[in-house]
Amino acid sequence: MNFILFYIRFALSLYVFMRCATMFKDVIGQEYIKRHLIRSVQEGRVPHAQLFVGMSGVGKLQMALAYAQYVNCANRGEHDACGVCPSCRKYATLEHPDLHFVFPIEKKGSVSCCDHQVKEFREIIRERGYFDESDWNEKIGSTKQTLIYSGESEHIVRKLNFKAYEAPYKVMIIWLPEKMNIDCANKILKILEEPADRTLLLMLSEEPDKLLTTITSRTQIIQFPLLQEEEILDALREQYPELSEGRLALVAHTARGSYTMAVNQLTQEAGNPYLVQFIELMRKSWLVGFKKDYTALVQLWEWVDVFVSNNGREKQKEFLQYSQGFIRENFIRNLQQPDLNYMTEDEQAFSKNFSPFVNQRNVEALSGEFALAERHIEQNVNSKIVLFDLMLKVIVLLKR
Repeated sequence: MNFILFYIRFALSLYVFMRCATMFKDVIGQEYIKRHLIRSVQEGRVPHAQLFVGMSGVGKLQMALAYAQYVNCANRGEHDACGVCPSCRKYATLEHPDLHFVFPIEKKGSVSCCDHQVKEFREIIRERGYFDESDWNEKIGSTKQTLIYSGESEHIVRKLNFKAYEAPYKVMIIWLPEKMNIDCANKILKILEEPADRTLLLMLSEEPDKLLTTITSRTQIIQFPLLQEEEILDALREQYPELSEGRLALVAHTARGSYTMAVNQLTQEAGNPYLVQFIELMRKSWLVGFKKDYTALVQLWEWVDVFVSNNGREKQKEFLQYSQGFIRENFIRNLQQPDLNYMTEDEQAFSKNFSPFVNQRNVEALSGEFALAERHIEQNVNSKIVLFDLMLKVIVLLKR
């Protein structure tokens, strides 16, 4: 019996180790960046503060973890960490005492420090690998906008000023630094200007324009390009060997360079909820504008009421972002160049009849109105007023 328990524990620990591997070989694509980071370590030129910039799903977090593991590996090789030394084993489970995470959270009561949810953050890395802000909000059950609050700066400074427990470098990874409260952002400037010895601060941003220029100017910026379609396809083949080549190829093509988007397409059992909502709004707007069906106008208001009640501001923003991208895809579809289109089968089916309503006379205005609504939602303007006003504008613009 003891032997069986030992074997089960060993198998589980081996699974966790392999599942949570954070080595360069586990990062999809981005070969040039891998070589650059490896070379910086081998030549002893490790900048204390680096800003990884790129859209969600291109591997910034995975690269940061692999880089941190490589820096602290006791027996690093020419192209990767050894994977078996004590430091690598602790990195594999994300439990290394010199590895720290900062990420946006929803403030609840007096809790405004991400340390209270670091367990969940490690879990989502283990479970998902590649994930986005929406996945994280769902993981922690957040319906409001998440932030990195001002009090976090004290924890950042304290941790980076500690002497390393056992590794050559203390590493802090700040995921989505653009979510930092302005006070928090200002307070970490001292760390950037006068870093403690042997510290490595890695900030992973999707919207660097929202960061203070005083922060970006004090970091080494590394731009992450979109993943190549073939790179995504190779990774999908490995993760989903049971799926057909045709389906994987379509998903890789429509993922727009994001492995997270590719995985989400395959795991959304009920289809894309934002597409369903977009279709409903466009059809009701068409009925009002072209058929003078004012019952549909009442239904639009009812839809807005239900949508706002059931979705927090982050979900509202995600819907508006999706809509902007889908409007552009419909405009491009009119060019009759399939290789330039990145739509799923469901999106293509709807766009067959919808795309003629998106043309050069209204495409910029349509995208602009959805973008303006997104900004207003972010600025805490009343969501119901913003979204219903948007629908009234859409009714007019579709008739151009």
